[in-house]
Amino acid sequence: MPSFDIVSKVDAQALDNAVNVTTKEITNRFDFKGSHVVINLDKKEFRINIETDDDMKMRQLIDVLINRAHKQNISPEAFDLSKESYQSGKVVKQEVSVRNGLKQEDAKKIVKLIKDSGLKVQAQINDDLVRVTGKKIDDLQEVIQLCRNASLGIPLQYENMRS
Repeated sequence: MPSFDIVSKVDAQALDNAVNVTTKEITNRFDFKGSHVVINLDKKEFRINIETDDDMKMRQLIDVLINRAHKQNISPEAFDLSKESYQSGKVVKQEVSVRNGLKQEDAKKIVKLIKDSGLKVQAQINDDLVRVTGKKIDDLQEVIQLCRNASLGIPLQYENMRS
């Protein structure tokens, strides 16, 4: 039976490269000369800690980070910007977590989307991935199109295609 896996992964090395390129670009920008800017990547927790002088520079820094990550093939949806920046003394801090792996509720959304579509495939949740199996490869390709067109708010990759 043909099958494939739906996952949501972020390459740690690509994320590290994006943070390093962002740091390099910010140190060379004229509007950030003499400013307090700190960008730390916690590779184990997939979390980026950012410190800067004010809220406007924080927004610019996050824009640069997302653009550089996008050039490293990391989807902008992978960054969780739900936590607001906060003032800590003279600096503004923000913690940006990077979504890595499918959460249980996201996996359930994907399975529900597939089952509601009426396609003749089976979808099952295995830890942090959704395995989709079907009799025809065409059905599996329709599932991939369905997931790409649905706005789920999470970056998805399709791997391990077997026929």
